[in-house]
Amino acid sequence: MIRYAKPTTIDEALALLGEASWRILAGGTDFYPAQGAKPFRENVLDINGLAALRGIAQTEDHWVIGARTTWTDLVCNPLPAAFDALKQAAREVGSVQIQNVASIAGNLCNASPAADGVPALLILDAEVELRSVAMVRHLPLQNFILGNRRTELQPGEMVTAIRVPKNAATGASAFVKLGARRYLVISIAMAAARLTVEDGIIGNAAVAVGSCSVVAKRLSGVEAALRGLPVDQALATAIQSAPMDELSPIGDVRGSAEYRLDAAREIVVRAVLDAAGYPSSDKAVAA
Repeated sequence: MIRYAKPTTIDEALALLGEASWRILAGGTDFYPAQGAKPFRENVLDINGLAALRGIAQTEDHWVIGARTTWTDLVCNPLPAAFDALKQAAREVGSVQIQNVASIAGNLCNASPAADGVPALLILDAEVELRSVAMVRHLPLQNFILGNRRTELQPGEMVTAIRVPKNAATGASAFVKLGARRYLVISIAMAAARLTVEDGIIGNAAVAVGSCSVVAKRLSGVEAALRGLPVDQALATAIQSAPMDELSPIGDVRGSAEYRLDAAREIVVRAVLDAAGYPSSDKAVAA
């Protein structure tokens, strides 16, 4: 018999996960479309009653985003400028109605190569908190998402939070998405950048690109090329010549692999210039 449960405490949810296999229902914005007209074949664990998993808090060392926190919650929260890219990505997650109910952890667990939130979380060195009855563990986000629809989530575990180290929540950031139209579209490519700048010189740089590989990737070659540079148009030149070996895009109905590589380099330029507070020549992000 298919079971449905809606626990009201995290301990109750973890106990249920420890005794059987469940499909977790959070915002439901991917859950129901994926189900389609097929009959349910899995037990459904509805975590929408877990109030403790919604909201954003601080510890001494981390910003902690509860797993059920919605994209609208994130946009409305007064976070440091380092989170601006994540807020900009939040506004790209479907429609406003979707943003009001879709959870941040659901976006990660869905593990789409085009998940809008992933590049912006990667530049914040985000880690995923996983809990089971037996233990709590923390995984860097880049180690949690393994591929298209694949994560490191183990039987009996659930994501309870996304944690951002405070030493990574510094500087300013920006997010740029390229799609076939301006809104309500799966991205062709997207980029997020976070920079710390002192006396007009870039001290640290974090850059990530999504939709151009099986999972979103940090671009170490671009980051290295940016460190120590003055904030001026020379940033664009440095990015144009920097290696992007991490990217391995596919061709599909939204764009060829070659187009994606060219587009990724261009939107990285725009994201970096925006994060640096240097005006880019073209603010349009739809093609």
